Amino acid sequence: MSDRFVWFEGIPFPTMGYKPELMREARDSFVFKDEDVLILTFPKSGTNWLIEIVCLIYSKGDPKWIQSVPIWERSPWVEAEHGYNSLKDKEGPRLISSHLPIQLIPKSLFNSKAKVLYLIRNPRDSLVSGYFFYSNSNFTKKPESLEQYFEWFIQGNVLYGSWFDHTCGWMSMRGKENFLILSYEELKRDTRSTVEKICQFLGKKLEPEELNSLLKNSSFHAMKENKMSNFTLLHDYSLVEKNASLMRKGITGDWKNHFTVAQAEAFDKIFQEKMADLPRELFPWE
Repeated sequence: MSDRFVWFEGIPFPTMGYKPELMREARDSFVFKDEDVLILTFPKSGTNWLIEIVCLIYSKGDPKWIQSVPIWERSPWVEAEHGYNSLKDKEGPRLISSHLPIQLIPKSLFNSKAKVLYLIRNPRDSLVSGYFFYSNSNFTKKPESLEQYFEWFIQGNVLYGSWFDHTCGWMSMRGKENFLILSYEELKRDTRSTVEKICQFLGKKLEPEELNSLLKNSSFHAMKENKMSNFTLLHDYSLVEKNASLMRKGITGDWKNHFTVAQAEAFDKIFQEKMADLPRELFPWE
């Protein structure tokens, strides 16, 4: 499988825009500032939705910024070549995105007061979402079937490695005052209350009309229509096929439409084994 991955410290990365030497430099030398905000997820967990929400918190619900600047420029990826190079020289408070496991994140994070938003999602839904997205991508190995991708996922042979290792690693930070755990499921179930919780964590306050504007402009429909957020700009770089959409369904529980009974049972067994040391209430899905 290594022919369609870039490897760094045993973790697979996309083949375009990622260089092991720069990821090593970022891990060892990148400096997090106390006023930075890090948006952290495993792939296909609602990352871009959370980025959009945080951007709209900063702009007080005004959509001009999110409608004029690509999402990866607003909150650059620290592990990607383009993102790392733009973040290094950026002044003032920075929004930073990452899918990195805890052992590869820039070490300076742990000595800073930078605020971390860690968004988790039912891994079954992340698996299904990943299958459909990577099937139309040109920057990683394409799965031939959901059955094949299911096996890759449970083995950790997917971009950024094992969901279980990623989640167990970052959950070790829970309880720290600068680390907020969120779930895609609670964000879907009660977006308004979850956004208010994020505002409180970031020390921001929105007026009722600003919050309403945020909710409207970060909705699935609004993001699907916003070319600065829906990744259709990537068609110009041939990173994804013309018919590929980052915004597919935006729902919870879609895995039930795709898993076989045997797959569901196998996944449950692995989940119970791998996550046995963590409290069940951390995972608010069925």
